[in-house]
Amino acid sequence: MKRVLILMGLFVFTLSEMLFAYDKELAKRFNMMFSQMTPEVIAKKPCMVNAKQLLEMIKNKEPFVILDVRSPEEMAIVGITWKDRFDIPMHEVFKEENLNKLPKDKKIVVICHTGPRSIAVTLALRALGFMNAYAFDGGVAELAKEVGRAAYMFVH
Repeated sequence: MKRVLILMGLFVFTLSEMLFAYDKELAKRFNMMFSQMTPEVIAKKPCMVNAKQLLEMIKNKEPFVILDVRSPEEMAIVGITWKDRFDIPMHEVFKEENLNKLPKDKKIVVICHTGPRSIAVTLALRALGFMNAYAFDGGVAELAKEVGRAAYMFVH
């Protein structure tokens, strides 16, 4: 009977460790990122680039790359032809060979269709140390709406 109780105790202890365990190092990294996100900082939309800012970056010839995380099907319908871009679907971004393609020396503007995927990818990239990653606010839909027929003013 003692053995059964000891085994049950070990089982419960092991199970509780598994249930309440978490990656402490990753938690520290998230804490470093999110502890700075006060309401005042969040109001300024850190880690985000909007259409007007992107157009200014183009106009000023600021070095940056676009990381398009939409699916190949989405890209086939509406494609971004910016010269410095990577078309890597969200589910493939974090493969080692794709992470190795991303620059460390210029901004990475992450874009999707409307924004949520770019925010998720940007947060994860920043957690990995890509502090040069920025989510594009509103996605391709917002960019098309903002640029409209005036695109020629920014790319020539």
